[in-house]
Amino acid sequence: MSYPDARYLGDGGEASATVRLGSATPELDGRTSRTSYLATGETTHGMYGLYRWDFKGPRSGPDPHFHRSISESFYVLSGSVQLYDGKRWIEGTPGDFLYVPEGGLHGFRNESGEPASMLILFAPGAPREDYFERVGTAAQMSEEERTEFYLRHDTFWV
Repeated sequence: MSYPDARYLGDGGEASATVRLGSATPELDGRTSRTSYLATGETTHGMYGLYRWDFKGPRSGPDPHFHRSISESFYVLSGSVQLYDGKRWIEGTPGDFLYVPEGGLHGFRNESGEPASMLILFAPGAPREDYFERVGTAAQMSEEERTEFYLRHDTFWV
């Protein structure tokens, strides 16, 4: 395996980095979790999307599902997060990592009743923000709207 083709062809580099301080307000603050958009697919030119997911404590998280066009990775920062690797649920604790390639069954949830945090990385950088912002309203959608919503966001439940 070798490095990909160069994407930057300038001579001297440029000041193009972005900083997001840990004190920044999360983009979403829901009943069971807060989500911070660290690097969206739009800001990374489609390379990846990186999000911080902070569980507030109540049981929450998606059941097993898969994606056809994106991989997903999870890195537990604090607390305890149940991670589904396609075969079994395991208790993820700080420092634990789960990589899920395209088509891989997975899920995650907080069952501890205590706060927990993790990083979620999608590659390539799909527009997951609309999914995060609207998935909590899926129960109020018609069957047709819900089907279209999940198809548009490459989410297939098992």
